[in-house]
Amino acid sequence: MSLIEKAAEKLRKSESLVERAAEKLEKSHTIKSEDADLGPDLGPDLEMEKRSSPILKTHQSEPLKKTSKHSATVELNYDVLHQNNILIDDHIENSVTAEEFRIIKRSLLLNAFSKGDSAIKNGNILLVTSTQPDEGKTFCAVSLALSMAAERDLTVLLVDADVAKPDVMNTLGVKGNKGLIDVIENKDMDLSECLLRTNIPNLTILPAGKKHKLTTELLASERMGDIIDEIARRYHDRIIIIDSPPVLASSAASVLALHVGQILYVVEAERTREEELNDALKMIENCKNINFLLNKTRFTAGKKKFGSYYGYGYN
Repeated sequence: MSLIEKAAEKLRKSESLVERAAEKLEKSHTIKSEDADLGPDLGPDLEMEKRSSPILKTHQSEPLKKTSKHSATVELNYDVLHQNNILIDDHIENSVTAEEFRIIKRSLLLNAFSKGDSAIKNGNILLVTSTQPDEGKTFCAVSLALSMAAERDLTVLLVDADVAKPDVMNTLGVKGNKGLIDVIENKDMDLSECLLRTNIPNLTILPAGKKHKLTTELLASERMGDIIDEIARRYHDRIIIIDSPPVLASSAASVLALHVGQILYVVEAERTREEELNDALKMIENCKNINFLLNKTRFTAGKKKFGSYYGYGYN
């Protein structure tokens, strides 16, 4: 075979290799075009892994749901409020009870927003509690919240922290779902998902949430402290009113007292015993700004001037 014939044969073999490479390349492009929705070429191994990934298949067939961070809105039931002797709107102005709560709130607001040497840490966070159940603490917490919400330059967050016996929502005549315990337990949950805005512009509610066997431990957790601190810092013009369990009925009250700047302590007239009161005060003594409200007092018309409130501090 001549040199020319050998060169021609070598060239034919070379063309065959090129044709096979071209054919292979064409098939590769066809496969990639069919799987174009899987993203860029990551190399043979990564491309195959990506096509077989169950996470990617789920992403293709079921778009991710966006979580709403907006607070829901509820309408307070005025009929229920009136049944529970909660005074609102046009019934407030000439009411003796309403005037008493005006006097009560003024002292608390002064403490909440004091400056300089008289400033109180977390002074805008107020705990409402009592010695035993059924002394009227929830009535006082709701009434105080509504009275404060009437202020023009103030917003109020009413928190139901009495998880064992949550009564704020029933008193207001509204329903809620997620709440305080849910947001403490679930670190991925945003607080705003549990807040309920009301038809009273300056009032927002945080329900108690689901019942939990470790309520006290959750309330004593670092996350609870972070939530309270965040609320206090973020809303400098906001009052946070926490309806707490009674002190002698639940250890949660003494835990909550660690996070607040002020306590409004409800004492039922002719019922709360002095020795019980002294025992309860020892359990919440970490808070040095305790004010007492004497509830369910008897009086003769014309001889009483808003005497149900005693605004001295406890040390």
